Amino acid sequence: MLAQQKQQIVALFQAALAPIVAGTDLTPNVVLERPRDPSHGDIACNIAMQLAKPLKTNPRELATRLVAALLAEPGAQGLIDAADIAGPGFINLRVAASAKQSVARSVLEQGAAFGSGTSGAGHHVIIEFVSANPTGPLHVGHGRQAALGDAMASLFLSQGHDVTREFYYNDAGVQIATLANSVQARARGFKPGDAEWPESAYNGDYIAEIAADFLAKKTVSASDGEPATASGDVDDLESIRRFAVTYLRNEQDQDLQAFGVKFDNYYLESSLYADGKVDTAVKTLVDSGKTYEDGGALWLKTTDYGDDKDRVMRKSDGTYTYFVPDVAYHIQKFRRGFDQAINIQGSDHHGTIARVRAGLQAVDIGIPQGYPDYVLHKMVTVMKDGEEVKISKRAGSYVTVRDLIDWSGAGDVTRGRDAVRFFLISRKADTEFVFDVNVALETSDENPVYYVQYAHARICSALANWGGDVASLASVDLSPLTSPKEFELLAKLASYPEVLERALAELGPHQVAFYLRELAGDLHSYYFAHKWLLDDDEPLKLARLALAAATRQVLRNGLALIGVSAPDKM
Repeated sequence: MLAQQKQQIVALFQAALAPIVAGTDLTPNVVLERPRDPSHGDIACNIAMQLAKPLKTNPRELATRLVAALLAEPGAQGLIDAADIAGPGFINLRVAASAKQSVARSVLEQGAAFGSGTSGAGHHVIIEFVSANPTGPLHVGHGRQAALGDAMASLFLSQGHDVTREFYYNDAGVQIATLANSVQARARGFKPGDAEWPESAYNGDYIAEIAADFLAKKTVSASDGEPATASGDVDDLESIRRFAVTYLRNEQDQDLQAFGVKFDNYYLESSLYADGKVDTAVKTLVDSGKTYEDGGALWLKTTDYGDDKDRVMRKSDGTYTYFVPDVAYHIQKFRRGFDQAINIQGSDHHGTIARVRAGLQAVDIGIPQGYPDYVLHKMVTVMKDGEEVKISKRAGSYVTVRDLIDWSGAGDVTRGRDAVRFFLISRKADTEFVFDVNVALETSDENPVYYVQYAHARICSALANWGGDVASLASVDLSPLTSPKEFELLAKLASYPEVLERALAELGPHQVAFYLRELAGDLHSYYFAHKWLLDDDEPLKLARLALAAATRQVLRNGLALIGVSAPDKM
């Protein structure tokens, strides 16, 4: 049932409890649950069992008093049909049919806003995801981050939060130097396997493409930042580095565009050094007394904050370890006004969590404990034609996001993007996932995204065959909806806002994909159980079409939230 209806029932319980707890210091917390056995009713409440002991009374007797008082409340009329007492004092309520039926009208009236809320008003959250090193195309792991991060941002937005999607470019360090050296070797005419080829170089075909464009003195631009024009001088390593980084940032921009993901901001790791923020962060930590020198290195006392051992911040050669710029970066997130920060990263970043959080606590500027939140995802295995795919010719060592979109769509970018997005959030982030390209190409119930989209298209077809004004369905009489299948579907629609709230609270957008599959299943089952376009019962026909239209709306809302299209035809 709808949240508003639940709130009304909670208020009825509180009104019934008021005279019972008067004169005590008890503040009853009324919690409504769904009975495990649907035959017991629609809502269960154990408040009588909670209060029996402090009130020194029998729980069944207390439940009897509560039920009588609750049903006597004027607000119960048209909302609650009956109440039963089970076992030692459980109160089971049966919601009135009209209250259940009204869900369809609420969906049709609210449209795209159904499921949205305002609980996050005034809350500023930054979600950092993908954040790939600009050293190659985006791989499948980045794709999982993109799907998770974009869906999570939409979840927060749906509940009224102010959200910033941010991409953090690790454009400094050893990997960038390796990229520049790889392109330089290619520009000099060397290739993988040659004696002159650097042992640690990147071997993908894209390195040769960058080298050719560098020699041609081309200009490239990323979605932000200044364009980079190649000097064409193979000895100009700085020009090669700058050109290669911008070239690959542009490539990644194209990958993200194909995936339908946009960012509000890009943040460069190099800027933390250029602007002195890393040095400032280190000085703040030293001044806090949470560091010490040992063996020529600077250490942070991370054990003071629960880490298993202290960690080196600055090595004896004067360079910083990788978590230090992360600390500086998250100080900036906090100072930019984000009261919640969420990082979506691979599970190989697990060791970073304690160090970054320890550094943020040690600077002692008011950053809350547990800042930032981390959502770590496990690896994705790609299967095609029954075999695991490990290598992309272009990337040299891994399957790219663009490969997966191309394969899963058989040349149709939208179809491929839909399949990849849906599949990559259809499991909890911390579980490993097998992406079967052949399943993504199926046009059957075996393909979950097809199954959900077909439910939407099936409703569109029925409404088109009817030929009436869909907007008029919001005002039809819904009382003919009385079958078990109809009440099941109405209950599923009513639960959508709760699904979004729970998914947000648990940082688990996979729950939206689960819900959509269940809703599609209920819709398909309803379609085969009951004829919608009746010739001999106009009120029932219109009521069923209204229920179908409401289901279409919720399918559309949920698919939009996870970045998947809702086609009218399949």
